[in-house]
Amino acid sequence: MADAHSVVPASVLRNLSDKLYEKRKNAALEVEGIVKQLAALGDHEKISAVISLLTTEYTYSPQANHRKGGLIGLAAATVGLTSEASQHLEQIVPPVLNSFSDQDSRVRYYACEALYNIAKVVRGDFIIFFNQIFDALCKLSADSAANVQSAAHLLDRLVKDIVTESDQFSIEEFIPLLRERMNVLNPYVRQFLVGWITVLDSVPDIDMLGFLPDFLDGLFNMLSDSSHEIRQQADSALSEFLQEIKNSPSVDYGRMAEILVQRAASPDEFTRLTAMTWINEFVKLGGDQLVPYYADILGAILPCMSDKEEKIRGFARETNEELRSVKGEPEEAFNVGAILSIARRQLDSEWEATRIEALHWISTLLDRHRSEVLCFLNDIFDTLLKALADSSDEVVLLVLDIHACIAQDPQHFSQLVVFLVQNFRIDHSLLERRGALIIRRLCDLLDAERVYRELSSILEGEADLEFACIMVQALNLILLTSSELSEIRKLLKQSLANAAGKDLFVALYASWSHSPMAIISLCLLAQMYPHASAVIQSLVEEDINVKFLVQLDKLIRLLETPIFAHLRLQLLEPGRYVWLLKALYGLLMLLPQQSAAFKILQTRLKTVPTYSFNAGDQLKHALSGNPYSHHGASQITEDGNKNLNNGNVQNDINFTLWLEQFEQIQRQHRLLAKSQAQSRNNSLLKDGPKAEEPRQLPTSNTNRAVSRSSKRGPG
Repeated sequence: MADAHSVVPASVLRNLSDKLYEKRKNAALEVEGIVKQLAALGDHEKISAVISLLTTEYTYSPQANHRKGGLIGLAAATVGLTSEASQHLEQIVPPVLNSFSDQDSRVRYYACEALYNIAKVVRGDFIIFFNQIFDALCKLSADSAANVQSAAHLLDRLVKDIVTESDQFSIEEFIPLLRERMNVLNPYVRQFLVGWITVLDSVPDIDMLGFLPDFLDGLFNMLSDSSHEIRQQADSALSEFLQEIKNSPSVDYGRMAEILVQRAASPDEFTRLTAMTWINEFVKLGGDQLVPYYADILGAILPCMSDKEEKIRGFARETNEELRSVKGEPEEAFNVGAILSIARRQLDSEWEATRIEALHWISTLLDRHRSEVLCFLNDIFDTLLKALADSSDEVVLLVLDIHACIAQDPQHFSQLVVFLVQNFRIDHSLLERRGALIIRRLCDLLDAERVYRELSSILEGEADLEFACIMVQALNLILLTSSELSEIRKLLKQSLANAAGKDLFVALYASWSHSPMAIISLCLLAQMYPHASAVIQSLVEEDINVKFLVQLDKLIRLLETPIFAHLRLQLLEPGRYVWLLKALYGLLMLLPQQSAAFKILQTRLKTVPTYSFNAGDQLKHALSGNPYSHHGASQITEDGNKNLNNGNVQNDINFTLWLEQFEQIQRQHRLLAKSQAQSRNNSLLKDGPKAEEPRQLPTSNTNRAVSRSSKRGPG
């Protein structure tokens, strides 16, 4: 190998490492002249020896001035080579790149200057080193020395110019390098990266859109940067890409959709807004490509329906409507189970709008893919039942719509009612807060008679007697007051003349026996006045408690409503409706005289005309106190008329047996009450004696309880 020292004078080599810049610069000019002469002679062996000397003895020297001189010398050698420099780039560029990480900022500065001069000479030939140069520039963009940063920016601009005009640049090799650095947090590096993305995207021959999924997440990450300038640059780049997507016939929507779904849940408002803007466009443009991602997209949309920012809510609503308008089919990768799972999860959202829209999706899926949804019923049924306790009435009504849709099948209908009763049993507050709303809505959506028959069948065998009583009282109040049950009331009023009405009365009787007041109400509604009187007569001392009087207070007030207008009109014929009169007087006798309910009923009974009384058999039979004491071929009907035993519907009713059934159930309730009282007494004895409270008369206690209930009204 040729000896470089014989080519380059010792004085030049000495000045190349001098501490003064001017001497180093003059020495570099000498090196440039020497290399130019050697290039003219075609002596590339000596040129390689000179470059090797500059590299080993200068750029890799432990002395900073030597390293500076070596960098200037390499740049000068490249200038001297001019068009032939490409032959020696493998020797020249690596030591310069190595100097970018030098601990001395001045050396790093000279490295930038040297590579700038080298790049100006070789232009596109140095593209083979692009990835290493890009990596070095990325680091220098965040350099601690301002002069180094400034030099790096100049070099960066030149490299960008060279790349945009080069046909040797490989985007495939560059993208992995870009992807690795996209999540760097340094603001200078972020500006550097966005700058390169924007420049490369502007080159017609470089398909940056095809590689967008590789760095899209990094761009979205920059939208939440603390620097306004970086946010603006990232947003500008994203806007440009979105416009390209709209104009492009082929886009990989799937990979980007996954990124957008994650970014839609960002804590940063601007990031969420941008993500929702993109998702909105994707749903419009993506078509079949997005079908497998619908569940994930829905998972991003639903929370944004309740976003505090109106623009985000607007995009979420619009996108949601677009998504729901797509008639996807399971065989087309439309995953019904995944979408149901997303909707079910969003039912636990703290935001009402999100919960409502999740329910709309379940309802939509039921309409379009009923059989598939029912396959996943076990996964969503418990969540739907829990939603009945939601704080929002609108949510509860939507849940009931879904339950009603599911309950069109007999199997699911029974399952729904059983689960509903179980929930009411577990959570009594749910029955108090939502019971009327739930039952009325189900009766409106499904057949009201079917709902009441099913509930009655379940409660008939209810082991929890206390719950059964509460539930029956609630159902009875709904039956007597709700417009949704008007047809049932009409049917029950015809129980004596209509087989269907009688059958419904019998179906309700056993469960209604859990509450004396419910049975009395049912009998009065069905115009079975003798039986109502018999039930009242069968009551014993233990039955007349505060709870009973509260229920009685409600009934007395209900008797004054339009629902019982027929009953009040029948009082115009007391001779014909003797048992009705006796039943009402029986109720009056049970009420404390000072209660408001007593005064209401007493006032009503005072208006009954006396001229219609028949002092004959009807009155004597009523005063006997036993509506079922006769066994002749003819009997007195509920309205007091004689009716021969001619196969009338009434002849199928065994009132005596029914009364025995009622009394048996009430005995069970009394035994339970005694058992609970005994348990409380035992508990008090264990806790030790307490100061005796002053006794009060039972009547006055009851009066006050009823008075309080009277203020609350019938409901």
